[in-house]
Amino acid sequence: MTDVRYPIGQFQFPEEVTLQQVKKWIEDIRLLPRQLAEALSGASEQALAKTYREHGWTVTQLVHHIADSHMNSYIRFKLALTEEAPTIKPYNEALWAQLPDSEMAVATSFKLIESLHERWVYLLTSLTEEQLQRMFYHPDSGLTTLEQTIGLYAWHGKHHLAHIQNALAQ
Repeated sequence: MTDVRYPIGQFQFPEEVTLQQVKKWIEDIRLLPRQLAEALSGASEQALAKTYREHGWTVTQLVHHIADSHMNSYIRFKLALTEEAPTIKPYNEALWAQLPDSEMAVATSFKLIESLHERWVYLLTSLTEEQLQRMFYHPDSGLTTLEQTIGLYAWHGKHHLAHIQNALAQ
């Protein structure tokens, strides 16, 4: 039986990463807004209040979480590109998901995701092989390269898209 918390499996970073793999991950990031729009199309307020598992986030919270998480990641990229291995600030995702703005209409965060991903992909496609190896320090997980982070966020978007699709299919 599949763990509903990880409908596409947990992120596994490959031992060797090729530029072709990085381009595929960037394409996954580019496609997420369109895939999200398709998943949310025609969803009622009742459907958006559904969860993908008991005690899980609602579809609305998931959309807002994607916006929050991907904004943080975009900023982390800019920090890593302009500073030497900066220490980034983690945040408590569970508490952020309980803040009042996580109850807003999903359209607000969807527009944000759409614009953010357009800008993020533009930045990502401009990175050199050397820049892909730049790092930031996460207090919980240590040094991380931008290359690794691209893979993680390609997975992250697909991971939560699957949560949304599963919740809406119930």
